[in-house]
Amino acid sequence: MTNGAAAGGAGAAAAAAIAQAIKASGAIVKVESQDFMTILEKVERPLVVCSESKFFSIKYHYLTAYKGLIFYTKSATPLTLRPSVEVVQARKIWIPA
Repeated sequence: MTNGAAAGGAGAAAAAAIAQAIKASGAIVKVESQDFMTILEKVERPLVVCSESKFFSIKYHYLTAYKGLIFYTKSATPLTLRPSVEVVQARKIWIPA
């Protein structure tokens, strides 16, 4: 097997792992922050998972479930969540590409 074939095999394995991660996590819908807030308003006591990333600047990441789908948004500033929102602080949120 040549080096090119080995690299191709590794690439295929990585693609398969990503596809499996997407299947395991279900559908993730990326929305704008305002749309995310609108979804939260539709639920009496929503659960939101939050995290911060610090690369060049701080970004705030949010996930919530609604009607069987997972909604994701990121923002340059923290979202103001109402008191009835249950918040889980995560170390990191990873979204498959």
